[in-house]
Amino acid sequence: MALQNIQTSAAERHSDPRALTYLPGPFPSILDTIGRTPVVRINNLGPQHVELYAKLEAFNPMASVKDRLALAVIEAAERSGDLKPGQTVIEATSGNTGIALAMVCAQKRYPLVIVMAENFSIERRVLMRFLGAKVILTPAAERATGMMATAERLATANGWFMCRQFENDANVEAHLTTTAREIMSDFEKVGLNYWVSGFGTAGTLKGVAEGLRQHSPATQIIAVEPENAQILNSDIPQARLSDGRPARSHPNSRAHPIQGWSPDFVSIFAEQALHSGLIDRFQPVSGADALQVAQQLAAREGILCGPSGGATMAAALEVAKTAPNGAHILAMIPDTGERYLSTLLFDDVEVGMTADEEEILASVPKTLRHQVPGQSSQAPEIAPQAEAFVEAALADEDASVVMFGFEWCEFCWSVRKLFDRAAIPFRAIDVDSTELRKGDAGSQILQALFAQTGLRTVPQVFVGGELVGGATEVLTAFEDLSLQARLASLPKPINAGPIEDPLSLLPNWLNAAKGRE
Repeated sequence: MALQNIQTSAAERHSDPRALTYLPGPFPSILDTIGRTPVVRINNLGPQHVELYAKLEAFNPMASVKDRLALAVIEAAERSGDLKPGQTVIEATSGNTGIALAMVCAQKRYPLVIVMAENFSIERRVLMRFLGAKVILTPAAERATGMMATAERLATANGWFMCRQFENDANVEAHLTTTAREIMSDFEKVGLNYWVSGFGTAGTLKGVAEGLRQHSPATQIIAVEPENAQILNSDIPQARLSDGRPARSHPNSRAHPIQGWSPDFVSIFAEQALHSGLIDRFQPVSGADALQVAQQLAAREGILCGPSGGATMAAALEVAKTAPNGAHILAMIPDTGERYLSTLLFDDVEVGMTADEEEILASVPKTLRHQVPGQSSQAPEIAPQAEAFVEAALADEDASVVMFGFEWCEFCWSVRKLFDRAAIPFRAIDVDSTELRKGDAGSQILQALFAQTGLRTVPQVFVGGELVGGATEVLTAFEDLSLQARLASLPKPINAGPIEDPLSLLPNWLNAAKGRE
C-alpha cells in the first residue's frame, strides 16, 4: 500500500473498493484491522436445500460489529470539529459499542465515559474498564432511555462529546460503505436471496439494506425482533422529542435476553428503514430459541456467538424452511460469546466435571492419574540448607506473617489480595521466582516445607511461626476473626483492617463451582 494511503483515515481506507480484500500487515494501528470480516458456510444446521451463511463480526478486533460504528463516529466528529483533541467522549450503550469506543479512544487518546444499565453482562463493563474507560451504571428499571438520559446530563454538565449512536448518521454510513460492500463482494458471483439481521441502533440494518437495495435489489431484507418485544413491527408509533430522540419507552417494549437488540424504544434509523420500504418482512424469535441456537452454533458449527447471533441464525433457519431450492441466505452474527459468560447463555454449562467427565477420568486408576512419567514414587531427600531456610523464615521476628507460594498461583493471589486490602504486612516466599530457581533452590525449599508440615499444597501461610493453612483456611480464619486474634497476640501486634466477604477473594471459577454469588 502506498504511503499516502496509509496516512489517510481508517474509515477512508475502508470505503476504498480495494480494501474489501484482506490486506497483509503490518497495519498502522489496531483501527486498521476493523472490517473485512468473513462470511462462512453453515454446514450442520438447517435444511440441505439452501445454502446458509453467517457473517462473523466477531473477527473485528474488539469482537463485535460495533467496532465499525465506533471508528466511524469518532472520525466523523474529528473531521467536523465536534470532537476536540483530548476532549472526553461519552456514550450510553449496552456494552459492545462501549467496548469498541474504548478501543478507538485508547488508540486516539480520548478519555471515555460509558453509561450502561446495571443488568448488562459483567464481562462488558470489565472489558471497558480494562481498556481504560470509566463505566457509570444506571438502574435496570430505567432501561435504555434512562441510561441515555444520564449520559445526556453528564455530557451537558461537563462539555463532553456524546456519540449519539442511535441518531448519528456516521453509524449508517459506516455500514453502507463497508459492511454492505463486503457482502456484495462475497456474493457477487452467486447472488444473495435473503439477508437476515436484528437491530439495536439499526445502523447495520439501515446501512446494509440501503446498499443491497442499490446493488442487489432482489435480495430480501429480513428484520428480526424478540418475539415478546416487537416494537418496530407494530402499529404503535414511537413518541419523539423535537430533535428525533425518543420521548419515552415504547409500549411494546419488554425485557428479553438478547442484549444489544430492541431497546425500549424505536431508533430513528429503524423507523426510517421501515418507512422507506427497506424491510421486506419481520421474523420474530423467542428468547429460548435465541439461546438454543447460539449453543447449537457453538457445539455443531464451532461458531461462538452471543444471544443476538443465536437469534439471527434462528430467524435464518425459519426463513430457510420456505426458501426455494438453492437459495443463498446470510445471517449477521454481531459478536462473540465470551462476553456472556455470566448470563443465561452459559447457565447450564458446568464449572466442575460432569458425570460423563468423571466417568472418563475413572477409566484410569487413581494411582496413575497425576503421576508424571519418570517421576519417582520415593520421598525426595531433604537438603539441609533448604530445611535451614524454612526454619529461619518461620523464626524471623521481623516478618511474623509468611506465605510460601508461587508467583502466579490464583490461590496465592487470593491471600495477597486479603493481606493488601487489610493492610497486613507479610513476607512472600515465591519458590518459583527467578532467584530461587537458581540451583533448584525453590524446589528444595518446597520439599523441606512439605516435610515439616505434612502438607503438599501451596500456599502455606504462617503467623508467628504457626501454620494457618492454605488460601481457603486463611480467608475463613479472617471471616471468623480468628486470624485477627492471632495477629493481635503477636509480640509486635498487627491490627488488620475490615474486609467484607473475604471468601469472595477466592478464584472466580471456584466461587462459581461452590455456588457462591
